[in-house]
Amino acid sequence: MGARCPSWHSPRVLLSLVLVFLCGMMAGALLMRYGVHGMLHGREAALDPRLTVENLRRELDLTPQQAEQLKIILDDFVMYVQSLQSQMDEVRGAGKERIRRILDPEQQRKFDQLMAQIQAQAQR
Repeated sequence: MGARCPSWHSPRVLLSLVLVFLCGMMAGALLMRYGVHGMLHGREAALDPRLTVENLRRELDLTPQQAEQLKIILDDFVMYVQSLQSQMDEVRGAGKERIRRILDPEQQRKFDQLMAQIQAQAQR
């Protein structure tokens, strides 16, 4: 009997993995563009610009102690999101590198171009 290739060597499986990777990358890019990006560049967590310490202090009539506690909570949230983003970047990088390892040099070049196009579109 001939040796069977592992099922993950199937072109369909590899294509599915690439598509899952690309979808994840696009979802992350969209999330950054339309949700989390503003939080990462400010000290206050704000998916919505109204969710700043100052706005919440004023709208909710917070005491100075509550406002300080809120600032700590929002700062912690920003740190948590930054940590998650860093982990997501590492996972994406590792996935991209694993994909590149199975490609020949010409496929790697095309893959790199595709990734650059996707990244450019996500930054618009």
